[in-house]
Amino acid sequence: MRSEADPDNVFDHKAFLKQLTERPGVYRMFNQQGNILYVGKARNLKNRVSSYFRAQGQAIKTRSLVSRIAEIQVTVTASETEALLLEQNLIKGYRPPYNILLRDDKSYPYIYLSPHEDFPSLTFRRGKRKRDKGTFFGPFPSGGAVRDSLNILQKAFKIRQCDESYYRNRTRPCLQYEINRCTAPCVGYISPEDYRQDVRRASLFLEGKNPAVLQELVKAMETAAGQLEFEKAAQYRDQINTLRHVQEQQSIEGGNAEVDVLGFTQEAGLACVVVIFVRGGRVLGTKHYFPRLSLEQTAEELLTAFIGQFYLGGEEQREIPKDIIIPQPLEDSDLLSDALSQASGRETRVRHNVRDERRRWLEMASTNAVQTLRSHLASKETVYRRLLALRELLSLEATPTRMECYDISHSSGESTVASCVVFDENGPLKSDYRLFNINDVTAGDDYGAMRQVLTRRYQRLKNGEGKRPDLVFIDGGKGQLNVAREVFAALGIEDVTLIGVAKGATRKAGMEQLVDALTNRVFRVPPDSPALHLIQHIRDEAHRFAITGHRFRRDKKRRVSTLEGIPGVGPKRRKDLINYFGGIQEMRKASIDEICKVRGFSRPLAETIYAALHNE
Repeated sequence: MRSEADPDNVFDHKAFLKQLTERPGVYRMFNQQGNILYVGKARNLKNRVSSYFRAQGQAIKTRSLVSRIAEIQVTVTASETEALLLEQNLIKGYRPPYNILLRDDKSYPYIYLSPHEDFPSLTFRRGKRKRDKGTFFGPFPSGGAVRDSLNILQKAFKIRQCDESYYRNRTRPCLQYEINRCTAPCVGYISPEDYRQDVRRASLFLEGKNPAVLQELVKAMETAAGQLEFEKAAQYRDQINTLRHVQEQQSIEGGNAEVDVLGFTQEAGLACVVVIFVRGGRVLGTKHYFPRLSLEQTAEELLTAFIGQFYLGGEEQREIPKDIIIPQPLEDSDLLSDALSQASGRETRVRHNVRDERRRWLEMASTNAVQTLRSHLASKETVYRRLLALRELLSLEATPTRMECYDISHSSGESTVASCVVFDENGPLKSDYRLFNINDVTAGDDYGAMRQVLTRRYQRLKNGEGKRPDLVFIDGGKGQLNVAREVFAALGIEDVTLIGVAKGATRKAGMEQLVDALTNRVFRVPPDSPALHLIQHIRDEAHRFAITGHRFRRDKKRRVSTLEGIPGVGPKRRKDLINYFGGIQEMRKASIDEICKVRGFSRPLAETIYAALHNE
């Protein structure tokens, strides 16, 4: 609905909300050009859509979305589950810019059983095609998982894996037959009936019915042995041993579990989800994803959107397991379970509270998510792309090759430490990181601390020591940036770009404000900007390094004995005092005369110790 009253075509949300239903459904937001901006679902359409037009309390990114709305269309559904399924289909079809988008442009790998009448093959196939008449098993998480399974099948059932042209032109057995990996159907070494039996059993194995296959093979072995066909019985025995070995691995890894395990983490404006695929009790492999973030979503909202798109919104119908294990509870877990059950035709549960082996899988997924995201942040390609975006954002003449960022850390003014972290075209340059102990500054005076560290660092640079940066970030608002500007002016440093990084009103990642020291211009950057992600990475690293240095200095200070630094009191005399009085508290209660009673302590020394203990 568009507002007809306003000549500027501003969306009249009050009129629209007045007639909006309270039933479940899906809403779609469009701009003035008719392009879709956002797709969402709701248990109650009126309440959900109304929340976008609150007078206050909205995030900046949400306000940005609302300011672009020219029309909202709704589709009422019979249930919230139906709304979720429709939402995912619309996101897949329209890919709206304000939705979380899962980029996964690869077709999934399958094992393909060809439609050959007598001697079908089992081969690796990526993606399903309509013209393919055979049977697909999968999808698998990776090509490696397919090849591992094909290797097991080749050992156990000796199904051919060659292509049709190679098969038709054979006049003698190939190497696979010689190494006991194929029964050579190409030259008639096996009958079509026996080959079909092997194919049927291989299919049962791929369907996760390994115990049934084993029982069948045991009976066949016993029958062959009873008929004195010992060579045939030995072949069955070898098949049984291969499958039993696989089953032993399965019992170690989790029985017949059919589970997807999700790990999740967020850092520097990016999110990473790692999925571990467990089928038939075997961990088949892992796959990682970096969902594109637009609006200001919580971890719960990101996971909910990811699960919906991953299982319901892909280009291909993805296999939905019996259980999906997630790292935290979700408000919509029951809704997701219902929608996934409806899509798969069987019960599917979304769970977070797990134990034993499943807990270990969840920990492994979470660890992999953290490691994968850090590797992604550190990759040269990612850093280079971000550097180009930063150059464009700040209108720099050249791509920066050395950037420094400064931060201050203390606990109520105690043990103040300043950090300097350095990034170059390859990412963090940790060999050039520096910590500065701040002294002779009023406790809690961040401006004074910033002035001291910048003066110390850039006075050395002026004296010819160290490397000159192209770009300097100051973690803080205009106050810290003004201090930096004054230091640079006093030292005559004019060829270094100086930028302040303030956290913004909400103090949330993605809401940072940048302040240009040269022009005093304050500007925000879109939350999905690679340039902002680089700035966040540098700022977070400076923050982490400052906190680490501060804690080390604070803990070291607290570990130092009160007696250290008193003239004439070395390690032996400190030990004598502790042994005599039992501790510092009792020593403070002691008079000068009582201190003199310690063997080897003169009265002048006792007076010195007493004065030091009482700050006299």
